[in-house]
Amino acid sequence: MAMETLIELFDERPLENVLGAEMFRPQRVVYICPEAVARDQNLHKKLRSYFSRRGLKVELVFFKADVYDAMSVLELLGSILMRYPDCALDITGGTDAVLFSAGLLCAESEIPVFTYSRKKNCFYNIKNAPFAEDLPCDLRYTVEDFFRMAGGSVREGRVDNAILSRYMNDFDPFFAVYRKHRREWTKIVTYIQRLSPAGADGSYSLEAGGPFTVKGERGSRIDAPEEALRDLEGIGFLEKLHIGGDAVSFRFRDGQIRAWLRDVGSVLETYVYKACLDTGIFDDVRTSVIVDWEGEKKADAVSNELDVMCARGVVPLFISCKTCDVKTEALNELAILRDRFGGEMARAAIVTAERGNARMRNRAAELNIQVIDLSDLDSEKLQKRLKSCMGV
Repeated sequence: MAMETLIELFDERPLENVLGAEMFRPQRVVYICPEAVARDQNLHKKLRSYFSRRGLKVELVFFKADVYDAMSVLELLGSILMRYPDCALDITGGTDAVLFSAGLLCAESEIPVFTYSRKKNCFYNIKNAPFAEDLPCDLRYTVEDFFRMAGGSVREGRVDNAILSRYMNDFDPFFAVYRKHRREWTKIVTYIQRLSPAGADGSYSLEAGGPFTVKGERGSRIDAPEEALRDLEGIGFLEKLHIGGDAVSFRFRDGQIRAWLRDVGSVLETYVYKACLDTGIFDDVRTSVIVDWEGEKKADAVSNELDVMCARGVVPLFISCKTCDVKTEALNELAILRDRFGGEMARAAIVTAERGNARMRNRAAELNIQVIDLSDLDSEKLQKRLKSCMGV
């Protein structure tokens, strides 16, 4: 349907501000919004940039309104209708007062009115909008899209996602080694770190070596984890391993393997990343995603790192991975990210290599976060849990 003007009720949930425009592709979108939003030129610029990146050429117009004063909103809607007579109204978002005003306008005029059901992922005709009659939403978003529609952006974290296809056959064997040595994994990684320090300028060598016993945390001593090192050699992560007398030496297969073996959490993150891909249900999967809240990539910008994030249609899944016990702070942070950048459509899951305790599970349930623990980490079971998170 060719639509000239779409009136949107600006909402705190980013998806609801763009969904109607992307589905019906009008020439113009008129936003009814609070004064702060109407004055925020930076937000307007980001929203225009978002639509441009999505291939939608659309004029954006922002009208300020007291979104808690129904009659003033009704007056504004009436003036907009006079200015743009060939328009339709999307009542998916907005405050109760704005929705009440939209209802009054609907009763007084023949303007087409429609809405979107998050539960059914479908548009519905409210009045004079046959183009939206039981119309399934078939839009597809990438992980980055969800952050950009909210005015943020993403940066690469500890791994370049573009290279991960080279390592897909490595992730399951890597995790198998981890599961065998799970209880000692932190010490194993610490030992590898001690034998492979980086230079002052950040440079490093793939060759590593040092004494059989090194300093651990808080004055402890760590002996070479011989069996684990041999298992890592067995899966091709280490080469030229030599353990003899009071010295150990080896060579990392490449720089990315070095990075993963020097980071405690990478083994679980890469395993979950592959499991998400193996489900075959997602349009996009990313790991180690740095979320820039303001999208301006400033040095002091507010940012968070997401271990894994997936997108399926218009629904994002935010995943946090923990090889240790899950703290309340981690659950709170995950919930904040989900709500800010995904809204009510978004899902969240915490994956832990421990067996979750009752207190943690109760807090996760309060925040509507799925818990996937050690008992779920067999490949097929993990995929089943991930599908369940998305209602598949």
